Amino acid sequence: MTFHVVTLFPNMFESYLGDSILARAIREKKVTVKFYNPRDFTKDKHRRTDDRAYGGGPGMVMYAEPILKAVEKVRAKRKKTILFSPSGKLFTNAYAEALTKTNDVILICGRYEGVDARVKRILKAEELSIGDYVLTGGELAAMAVIDATSRRIPGVLGKFESVEENRVSSSETYTRPETLVYKKKKYCVPKILLSGHHKQIEEWKKSRKK
Repeated sequence: MTFHVVTLFPNMFESYLGDSILARAIREKKVTVKFYNPRDFTKDKHRRTDDRAYGGGPGMVMYAEPILKAVEKVRAKRKKTILFSPSGKLFTNAYAEALTKTNDVILICGRYEGVDARVKRILKAEELSIGDYVLTGGELAAMAVIDATSRRIPGVLGKFESVEENRVSSSETYTRPETLVYKKKKYCVPKILLSGHHKQIEEWKKSRKK
């Protein structure tokens, strides 16, 4: 699966994609992430990508044309195109699962006061939000989508990991030691988890489901 990310700040992704499960998925070519900087598609020597909003108001709005040209570079044929917006459809595990059925996804990361509304209209992009709050830009949202979607691609998760829906999980997990002594006080693993009674353990986990 390939994620095509349109962003002014591709370097923000280096650390997150360069470690752990995502790094392994990229190395094994199960996931590919490509970047397209709108500044590379500007006409003026200062490579400006934003201007004041028509009608007034605070902040700057990103130009439509550099973003459209960046997407043109990717979009030889119709691809799923997502524009991050606080007012967009809420991103969920079900949405991530549906994305895995798509070979190529374009993720447009806005900045400042947002993106010229004509981008959404021309590209027929779907607005997507990762929560009821406002971020400085769409880069963190893009990372969340790449992460949540990639881990659902067969072979991405390793032997000791699994997608939550495929196992009985809870908000409480424990590992060694059985008894933790911290500041002279003992904290023990619940006895049920040490019992070996798998059915009872599963019931205990369900009772503490996330």
